[in-house]
Amino acid sequence: MRLCIRRATTSAIRPCAPGSWIVGLCFGAAVGLMPSILAAADFTPEQRQTIEAVIKNYLTKHPEVMIEALQAAEDKLKSDSRNKASAALVAHRREVFDDPDSPVGGNPKGDVSLVEFFDYRCGYCKQVEPALDALLETDRQLRVVYKEFPVLGPDSVTAARAALASHRQGKYGVFHRAMMATKGQINDTAVFKVAGSVGLDIERLKRDMEAPEIDRMLKANLALAQALDIRGTPGFVVGNEIVPGAISLDALKHLIELARNK
Repeated sequence: MRLCIRRATTSAIRPCAPGSWIVGLCFGAAVGLMPSILAAADFTPEQRQTIEAVIKNYLTKHPEVMIEALQAAEDKLKSDSRNKASAALVAHRREVFDDPDSPVGGNPKGDVSLVEFFDYRCGYCKQVEPALDALLETDRQLRVVYKEFPVLGPDSVTAARAALASHRQGKYGVFHRAMMATKGQINDTAVFKVAGSVGLDIERLKRDMEAPEIDRMLKANLALAQALDIRGTPGFVVGNEIVPGAISLDALKHLIELARNK
């Protein structure tokens, strides 16, 4: 899976080298904390120095011990994160699937809901869009909930505001599809050009974009994504599954089938 990963500001998250901070944590526990641990025991300075040397020497000769510790720590962190996100999904189920402010596509009364967190400037979101279109064409019982999640800078925020404002003119669906199909730079000019091409009243759109309700919706989506541990775009929720990153059509179909069978 691949993601466009940014914080919900203009600054990017720079992925750390795999396990780099965990290495520091484990090494700190194994070596850096030794002086304080040993100081608490009744050892002479010479004895403490000898014990530290033995431990350092052992870790140097048996790096697999550190690797195993790192893997165990990483597995635990991932498990804890999944459990926390699953609990958040239970707690926020209504906001995820049934928020009356979130635009809905497909069959509004469908038996399965697919929720997408996305950004109009996210290349991977646009790569997934044909799969979503194919699903909506073939699955007449699918309901899609759109969560504007503009994490790639100010231009993304402008696009998200315009999309939510277009909903007030009853044109969210056509505007959304046109924005997802737009190539090249997404900026204010491009956003309003797309808006005009789908028949939106631009002056009304600009006024509606500044409505406090739109601020509230965007903040709510950000808080919801953070609770679900969705850190980038795209991100999907289907049934009880939270899926970060781009996903294939077959994988989406599988998740929808699982949710429908439950």
